[in-house]
Amino acid sequence: MNLARLGSLRAVSVRSLIDYGIYIAFVLLCLALAVASPVFATPENLFNVALQSSINALLAFGMTFVILTAGIDLSVGSLVAVAGAVGGGLMVSGVAWPVALLAGLIAGTLLGFANGVAVTAFRIPPFIATLAMLSIGRGLTQLYTGGRPFTGLDPTFNQLGQGSVGPIPIPVLVMLVTVGISWLVLRHTVFGRNVYAVGSNPEAARLAGVRVTRVLLGVYTISGFLSALGGLVLTARLSSAQPTAGLGFELDAIAAVVVGGTSLAGGEGSILRTLIGALIIGVLNNGLNLLNVDPFIQPVVKGAVILIAVGLDRLKTRTGGS
Repeated sequence: MNLARLGSLRAVSVRSLIDYGIYIAFVLLCLALAVASPVFATPENLFNVALQSSINALLAFGMTFVILTAGIDLSVGSLVAVAGAVGGGLMVSGVAWPVALLAGLIAGTLLGFANGVAVTAFRIPPFIATLAMLSIGRGLTQLYTGGRPFTGLDPTFNQLGQGSVGPIPIPVLVMLVTVGISWLVLRHTVFGRNVYAVGSNPEAARLAGVRVTRVLLGVYTISGFLSALGGLVLTARLSSAQPTAGLGFELDAIAAVVVGGTSLAGGEGSILRTLIGALIIGVLNNGLNLLNVDPFIQPVVKGAVILIAVGLDRLKTRTGGS
């Protein structure tokens, strides 16, 4: 075998390892925690991990759409609070829970659309536009709630966060349905193909006939909708709408997307890998708690995982991985 062929085989092996590394890492992490803590592998704890990961996963799915276009959405945590506050406030004022639920979804979706307008119509960089919305959304929530939580929500609505179908919690089912729909949209629709095209090269996509503005409006609107959905699931789970809900959620959502291998440069990523990324974050949080790791150390571990994930992304780029 000549050296050129050997080098080619090695390059393919490295790319394959990087491509499937997220799945291998997830399995190895679970095996290590199962050995370290007998509680980890129990069905009750595994369902708890999935439940704990579900809301972050919903936000991360929306974030994936945005990052695939080389954008970012820092407002998802505040939109969680806005949607919960709108839905919870309407319920305690006597509005039927389906109407309140719809109103919360609309509120988050409209603010996500506003992010898209700021990015497209006013040419504001996504980081700045969504950072501003983070502040606006948080302020609107405080104004609407007066800084106080809304409690006494409709018990039927609370089932969205607390109920289950057989052994599977409803939030986990919502997560699975959402990842399935998101995967279909990204992989089997014209819009999904356009998302990848815009992230890879917006000018080339424009010349090819892609309506870049519509795509960008779409991804930020989707992110707003899924943030609102996550906020309402969280509200139902807590049986109250908290004005401080969603603080810092944007960081975990970005972490899940990055750990899942979606490139911050845009044009490359997978919604299924984002799901694994969210589960890795959830498994890490759960495992560190089970092992009684100092809570001040836990953010350090999560930060190190993110750095490793970004490093692998850079390695994958240099080796020409897909």
